[in-house]
Amino acid sequence: MKKISPDDSLSHSADVSADNIEQLSALFPEAFTEGKIDFEVLKQLLGGAVDEREEKYGLNWHGKRKARQLALTPSTGTLRPCPDDSVDWDTTQNLMIEGDNLEVLKLLQKSYAGKVKLIYIDPPYNTGNDFIYPDNFQDNIKNYLELTGQTGPDGARLTSNTEASGRFHTDWLNMMYPRLKLARNLLRDDGLLMVSIDDNEAANMRQVCNDVFGEESFLLCFVWQRRQVADSRNQDNASRDHEYVLLYKKPGGQLAGIPIDREKYTNPDNDQRGPWFSDNLTGIANQQERPNLHYDLIDPETERVYPPLATRGWMCAPDTMARLVAEKRILWPRKLDGRPRLKKFLSDAKNFETGFSSWGDTVGNTSEGTRVIQELFGEKVFPFSKPVSLLTTLIQQGTPERDGIVMDFFAGSGTTAHGVMSQNAIDAGTRRYVLVQLPEPTTREDYGSIFDLTKERVRRSAKKVREENPGFAGDLGFRVFKLDASNIQTWDPDRQNLEQSLLDSIDHIKPDRSEDDVLYELLLKLGLDLCVPIEQRQIAGKTVHSIGAGVLLVCLAEDISRDDVEALAHGMIDWHKELAPSGETTIVFRDSSFQHKKKSDDVAKTNITEILKQHELKNIRSL
Repeated sequence: MKKISPDDSLSHSADVSADNIEQLSALFPEAFTEGKIDFEVLKQLLGGAVDEREEKYGLNWHGKRKARQLALTPSTGTLRPCPDDSVDWDTTQNLMIEGDNLEVLKLLQKSYAGKVKLIYIDPPYNTGNDFIYPDNFQDNIKNYLELTGQTGPDGARLTSNTEASGRFHTDWLNMMYPRLKLARNLLRDDGLLMVSIDDNEAANMRQVCNDVFGEESFLLCFVWQRRQVADSRNQDNASRDHEYVLLYKKPGGQLAGIPIDREKYTNPDNDQRGPWFSDNLTGIANQQERPNLHYDLIDPETERVYPPLATRGWMCAPDTMARLVAEKRILWPRKLDGRPRLKKFLSDAKNFETGFSSWGDTVGNTSEGTRVIQELFGEKVFPFSKPVSLLTTLIQQGTPERDGIVMDFFAGSGTTAHGVMSQNAIDAGTRRYVLVQLPEPTTREDYGSIFDLTKERVRRSAKKVREENPGFAGDLGFRVFKLDASNIQTWDPDRQNLEQSLLDSIDHIKPDRSEDDVLYELLLKLGLDLCVPIEQRQIAGKTVHSIGAGVLLVCLAEDISRDDVEALAHGMIDWHKELAPSGETTIVFRDSSFQHKKKSDDVAKTNITEILKQHELKNIRSL
């Protein structure tokens, strides 16, 4: 029975750096000597793909190397379950996680790598004081607990990123880069990333995403109108009323398209081909770009000539246009100043049309977002929230199968969760959401942190969705988890009281942690979904947990004597046979539980291990 030590892979999150090296070794074994990379050999194997120029195109800033290293450093933390703060804990598949999103993203690497369909984030726009960052990154979990006031009076110092800072853009880039690196690992091969941003950092955000995802992964930049009234605060008489949503894709990612608006199709001339509408017939290229689209179009009945527009041309080449004319699909103008248009039939349309990259106020604006919050809370607890209609549009576009995980690790007002629930109610989808939010303190007496506000918004949104869709039976609950230091205590001896330190280290599990705390840390470290089913059974008077239909069996009883061993082992073997898991099973015990006359008993530990191994249960660990 191997004990899980602080250095064990099960005591920390996925080691992204080690995984990268393993993949590189599998591709280029010749480039490795005694476990180290020989970069000269690697460059030879890559040939002309290596760029050795001193001056290269790309975005660089002070701290980029450190930001990259932050993404590669494993986390030793855990996520502690909070059933009392949750809604429908036993049945829901949705997650709300309180914590620093950098550490949370690290902890989710094993369980959710390659499983997220859509990541939407609305990060700080870097407008001067809209985000804070800690100065100390030496111990991220300790730092997080201090900066959020959970431990110690002398917490890590927080700094606002003011415009007067000489590192104004640099600090923002150092905050965003490692989070995007980790986010990319979570996306499915057909996954999409959508990022809300405005002009303050739009150019830098696109460069960073190009760096992380590859320039070829850029798909679209949506532009939407965020306000309908001019911003009177602007001093240069130029009111910016728009924002962007940058869209990047993994290799198999694509948009769903916008559902056909059937109401715009009519049949005023009783065309036997059915309903149609009048569509634009011009192209999108000037004569220098596409000379074949620039030709005279002639009405065969009146012989009137319609020259092309100099900057656009026609939508198709002459031979295709001749076919459309012959099929009477061209609407010839009655007015002298009119232009020919295309007769577009509903029968030719697919269920979805290709959407435009620019939207007016068709997806709502921040006034709508503020109004929704005010209706839910009776006051403006979240200013300038994104409109739910924007999120439902993005979610519909980004999840064509109407299922999959939608993640937002800058959850803020919780509009993404509201959007997922609303869109599921619209199209009977089964999408899940994962939200992450830092518990930034508030000045309110009724809500201690932003995360508390986020939770309450999602609760109230779920109630609203249920009231507006009484026939909807989908998931409107969520499980809450909170970031904390690991449940497994490390060896940190007190030199002044070494005897007590030795006694405290007998049990690796911290005394203030519950069985559920330990169970969910095991789920994270073994790469299991945090919503995987967990069953319990009493065997030989001990509680045994089955996780993921027997993929993991856990007994954390505090005392297992020699007399318990045989009944406990055979009971677990019988239950394992009933469950018949498809993969290898891991069995975990509390290391300090094996006792004889209240002393550690290696005989009991050895006996239960041997009995289990005789029945092909060989992966046995202890905490």
